Amino acid sequence: MGPLRWLMLWLTAAAPLWGAAPPNILLIISDDHHWGDYGFMGHSQVRTPHLDRLAAQGLSFPRGYVPSSLCCPSLASIITGLQPHQHKVTSNDPPRPEGIKPAEFQKSKAFLEGREVMSRHLEAVPTLPRLLAANGYLSLQTGKWWQGDFRRGGFTHGMTRGARHGDEGLDIGRKTLEPIFEFIAQSKKQAKPFFIWYAPMMPHDPHTPPERLLAKYRDKAPSLHVARYWAMVEWFDETCGALLAHLDKEGLAGNTLVAYVADNGWITKPDTGRPAPRSKQSPYEGGLRTPILLRWPGVIKPAQSPHLATSLDLAPTLLVAAGLKPTPEMPGLNLLDDKAVASRKALFGACYTHNAVDLHHPAANLRWRWMIAGDWKLIVPAAQREPGETQLFNLSKDPDESHDVAAKERPRVAELRAQLDTWWPGKQ
Repeated sequence: MGPLRWLMLWLTAAAPLWGAAPPNILLIISDDHHWGDYGFMGHSQVRTPHLDRLAAQGLSFPRGYVPSSLCCPSLASIITGLQPHQHKVTSNDPPRPEGIKPAEFQKSKAFLEGREVMSRHLEAVPTLPRLLAANGYLSLQTGKWWQGDFRRGGFTHGMTRGARHGDEGLDIGRKTLEPIFEFIAQSKKQAKPFFIWYAPMMPHDPHTPPERLLAKYRDKAPSLHVARYWAMVEWFDETCGALLAHLDKEGLAGNTLVAYVADNGWITKPDTGRPAPRSKQSPYEGGLRTPILLRWPGVIKPAQSPHLATSLDLAPTLLVAAGLKPTPEMPGLNLLDDKAVASRKALFGACYTHNAVDLHHPAANLRWRWMIAGDWKLIVPAAQREPGETQLFNLSKDPDESHDVAAKERPRVAELRAQLDTWWPGKQ
């Protein structure tokens, strides 16, 4: 079913529920960023004054999660509000034949054909830009974008033309913010609300921060590699501050909903600078957890929520704020609906192979399924790919997931496993 057909069936453009003009939307997505590496999350060294202020001014969810801990499927889930097994973009890249190196594969016909399949999967489902267009929004893509030309995601404007994960779009933040400033000016001139996808490759490697920032952390971090990553986090925070200051300057802050999330986590190995095993691509907190922030002055009351949230909630939240209805397929909640958020019983997700095994059957790429119910977290490996045992952690007592208590809590494991299988059995 094509995007226009989806719009005809499931969405009804309406006046915003807030009784005013639909808000502008700035969606900030950091890249490979550990959930604790912020001032407002309690880090003792990393400075993030602009995100700290954003958290203080809005509604924050410290217990936020992404459904999958890898860039491409996570971003696809943010923009669609769907689980990877729903939109079928489960991996970063297509299947790679044996004996061919990644760099060589990315130049091959098979790679291009595989990426085309992945882009068509995303075109087959509604996306935030396409849905927001029903209420007159202009939309801008910047930064990370894996699914071909920006137009294929429904954006009216953008930077990425089709290379693997962003091409010219990756200049945003690291080199310039001008495309965003120019787009805002154009939207104001046309008197149309805007949606901005700001997903810079920051603090993602290469960790090449300005020396002025690196100097702050050289003697505070356990290694130079960690210092570089910490400095990248602060550099990213500076770019967020520049965007927020521009909204103030243009008189737009009052009617702009700013949302923040990270696409997946990251833990730097001090000796190599590479990701540690329990960060990105893993089912552990270091890969899946992220704070989620929402600021809309005069509409969203500043508060910190103790409840669970997921990046899948962003699409329905932003759509409702814009006066639109989420599609029935979206499993997320409107985070501005306090009652719905408080009544949530569990979160679910799954992690997949970096390179897909089968582009049409998500279960073929599955590594782990996971769920969180209250303080309990269950991790179930896919038997065909991960040889480990089912694990259970009590996150309130063991936030670092150091003590697997599955053997001691067999009835609880069985109960949660039944819920997980009901959600998605992970079988073809």
